Amino acid sequence: MPAALTTPPAPSATGSAEPGQSRPARSPWWRFGLLVLLLGACAGSLLLWSPTDLLSGGLADRMPGYWFAPLFALVYAVGTLAFVPRPALNAVAGLLLGIQQGVLLAVLGTTLGAALAFALGRGLGREALKPHLRGKVLGALDQRFTEQGFRSVLVLRLLPGLPFQAGNYGAAFSGVRFLPFLVATAIGVVPTTAVYVVAAASADQPGSAAFLVSAGVIVLLVLGSLVGLWRAAAARRRSQAG
Repeated sequence: MPAALTTPPAPSATGSAEPGQSRPARSPWWRFGLLVLLLGACAGSLLLWSPTDLLSGGLADRMPGYWFAPLFALVYAVGTLAFVPRPALNAVAGLLLGIQQGVLLAVLGTTLGAALAFALGRGLGREALKPHLRGKVLGALDQRFTEQGFRSVLVLRLLPGLPFQAGNYGAAFSGVRFLPFLVATAIGVVPTTAVYVVAAASADQPGSAAFLVSAGVIVLLVLGSLVGLWRAAAARRRSQAG
């Protein structure tokens, strides 16, 4: 007898794959592209507004007192996402708020901005870039951040000259966990934040000890950054020559 005719199963009305059939994996690069677009939009928005102008342009007079602190921290955080240099934001905090409140809200805004950048980088960029972290140097860095997250991020924040945003996304693309990253950031940014806030808050008294000490530390930080850049360039030239 002829074999019974069988009809292939009808495709699902929803278009989903049948059991046993695997869906094609979606490329993670579309999310990385979205991350680039978001960061580009944040940076481009500075053509329409300025965080430093908003913070120093009578923000305290327009808002009730209980809204000022969280709004200041939020504007500061968005400013870091838009790649506004932290020294400029810290200077505004010192000029507008003084030393104590300026340091507190600047550190809070810095930590909030780092948390937002970490969430964006981890959610949209790590999956795409993870396969490229297997080289000798990048793999070692990724392993160090994964195993010693708090210590690594703390050292990262204390190093002079390293761009704040680069540290945020570098940590997000590594294996460091969120809580150690956040706590190490909140602690590690205090010294540099305080230096710029104190310098700005005491700028009207250039002969005061607070201004002279903070200005001297800023000079040392700038020199340390230049030395670090020079050493990195020298190491790159040696590696290319070898």
